[in-house]
Amino acid sequence: MAMILVKCPRCRQTEVVKHGVDSKGKPRFLCRNQKCDKKTFQLEYELNAKYHRTGKILAYALGRRKDEVYRQLRKLLRPFQIKRLYTDNWGAYTRHPQKGEKLVVSKKNTQRIESKHLNFRTRIKRLVRKTICFSKSFLMHSVAIGLFINRYEFGLI
Repeated sequence: MAMILVKCPRCRQTEVVKHGVDSKGKPRFLCRNQKCDKKTFQLEYELNAKYHRTGKILAYALGRRKDEVYRQLRKLLRPFQIKRLYTDNWGAYTRHPQKGEKLVVSKKNTQRIESKHLNFRTRIKRLVRKTICFSKSFLMHSVAIGLFINRYEFGLI
């Protein structure tokens, strides 16, 4: 019988015990170190979703709801090969269809998106018109939103 020494990925201690299995049967572990904030972990993770199903922002285009802004956004999203779009029945989706793309008109799958928009409005005062931080400059809006996305979505700043 072979033993494998398991270390906690956060605190690097060996005070680790088995803690069941995940839904795919992969073992989970529990760190017994009181100072560690990781607690449970796995040695092997399996990604269940494709890279663009993470809920992260892939691209954005600022402007009024016009076809030109939609085309800018589609151009930025092209490398991700998105095959399904959820829409509120905005005409630009039907006026500029993409080959092999499925268009779903429904509110069912837009809840996460609307929740993210609410987070933006509460965290970026610049997006709320009745605040002292509101800027009339389109460039300043673009910079503020870009900085926010890079910081909170990707931790880059």
